[in-house]
Amino acid sequence: MASTLLWLVRHATHTRVASVLCGRMADVGLDEAGHAQAARLADRLMRESPRALYASPQRRACETAEGVALRCGLPAAVAPDIDEIDFGDWTGLTFATLHDDPLWQRWNDARATVRPPRGESMAEAQDRVLRWAWCLRARHPGGTVVAVSHADVIKAALAGILGLSLDCHARFEIAPASISAVALWEGGAKVLQVNETVA
Repeated sequence: MASTLLWLVRHATHTRVASVLCGRMADVGLDEAGHAQAARLADRLMRESPRALYASPQRRACETAEGVALRCGLPAAVAPDIDEIDFGDWTGLTFATLHDDPLWQRWNDARATVRPPRGESMAEAQDRVLRWAWCLRARHPGGTVVAVSHADVIKAALAGILGLSLDCHARFEIAPASISAVALWEGGAKVLQVNETVA
């Protein structure tokens, strides 16, 4: 059976992307630069002729997907399994505030085992996104699919396919408005590209 091509897209930028751990904060939308990035993403992804488009429930992901939906003539379906990690008590805190928290430091050193307080582990996020990807392959055999998600969720998916520990998360970059690609087939998968940027 032909492989399914999955384009994993990180949402475009917003005003708090470098300063706040937004996680699942409500109403974090794209800024002007982010909307421009999303338009360039739409132009880039249109060349791939996707058959389906999915987005995390977060506003910034849905707004990024809107441009792709219009450009490609596809509805954007909301997919909770590609939602951002639930950062629990850390949600909405600035990175400056988190910097001196020993648990935050452990989280960044040991993503395979540490979880945010009252939140979701990266391993749990990896399980849900990979389960979703395999179900997607069955729904769209041989098709091309775009999924707009978040940096850590995309890293978790790529690490799972590559057989890497989640502790390796800092060894590769997933920038805002970047595109990574994986191929999925019966019994296997491979990473085709990582962190292609259009902005």
